[in-house]
Amino acid sequence: MQNFIFHNPTKLIFGKGQLAQLKTEIPQYGKKVLLVYGGGSIKRTGLYDQVIDALAEIGAEVFELSGVEPNPRVSTARKGIEICKKEGIQFILAVGGGSTIDCSKLIAAGAKYDGDAWDLVTKKAFATEALPFGTVLTLAATGSEMNSGSVITNWETNEKYGWGSTVTFPKFSILDPVHTFSVPRNQTIYGMVDMMAHVLEHYFHLEENTDFQDRMCESLLITVMETAPKLLNDLENYTHRATILYAGTMALNGILNMGYQGDWATHNLEHAVSAVYDIPHGGGLAILFPHWMEHTLNVKPERFAQLAVRVFGVNSEGKTAEETGLEGIRKLREFWSSIGAPARLADYEIDDSKLEVMADRAMANGEFGRFKTLNRDDVVAIYRSSL
Repeated sequence: MQNFIFHNPTKLIFGKGQLAQLKTEIPQYGKKVLLVYGGGSIKRTGLYDQVIDALAEIGAEVFELSGVEPNPRVSTARKGIEICKKEGIQFILAVGGGSTIDCSKLIAAGAKYDGDAWDLVTKKAFATEALPFGTVLTLAATGSEMNSGSVITNWETNEKYGWGSTVTFPKFSILDPVHTFSVPRNQTIYGMVDMMAHVLEHYFHLEENTDFQDRMCESLLITVMETAPKLLNDLENYTHRATILYAGTMALNGILNMGYQGDWATHNLEHAVSAVYDIPHGGGLAILFPHWMEHTLNVKPERFAQLAVRVFGVNSEGKTAEETGLEGIRKLREFWSSIGAPARLADYEIDDSKLEVMADRAMANGEFGRFKTLNRDDVVAIYRSSL
């Protein structure tokens, strides 16, 4: 285990009826508020009106940016940045899922940066200050509500990258499971795949003495797997929504991976695919992760075997670590398929016609991955096996 310093400054406000906390939290930062949201589902559910009413009660002057995409685009963030600079915005409120929050992070940082926002995403420049912002979460998936990371797409160049800064943690995040009741079945599935993939990215590392962290990761995976079928059979069940909502936050707020860094190659692989084809992030992860696992099994087979035994209940008696690990990978794939996640890129009508383009995007910043460093041949092999 490595030395580490853990600091997460986001205030997590969890539970039914917690939207009222907006009236306490926002006045600390100012009254000129930019409200950021996506395609309008918050209006259909009535959440938009509730937020507007709360902002009216504190006398906020509200400006709006709607239409944030599922794979948020830098062009949309630029619109938000322009509003912030022109109107002197003091606080940003993101109401939605991870995409809306990710976009808001770039708006917050870009509002304090003199150059183009894409510079921050491509790391040509680094965010050193940002407007304060908070979130009202409506989708359990990315964990963006309690971390500093963000993923942004440049559709004009078909690029999609993750970035972040110590200044892009939300000041607060309100998580009311009721606000996730209206999430459609397919998005609920993608969200659960995404949070499981975050845990798996943590899990595959080369550090020693991480027994406690391993058990935390394993327990979260088991909890999501046990809850998923129950939730999908009852999408407005408060208890199941609450469990999954909390799991998604814990999967990527830094608590699980104190003392080590995970791999994160599969996310880079998926970002390249969805940069070219604009597919759902969770769907891409469900396809690619088992193939990455099969490709890297020989790096540390006992790691895969441990996961197989502890999480998927594989009987390892009379089997090698490789055989046990492969059975665990098969059970992971079967679980994701059982809840309705895709298994092949062909499920999104993706063939090999742009395989090299995807590989170019994945390799844009050179070789990647901490558990196993992937080169271009590795990338092409994983993509090809996923077709």
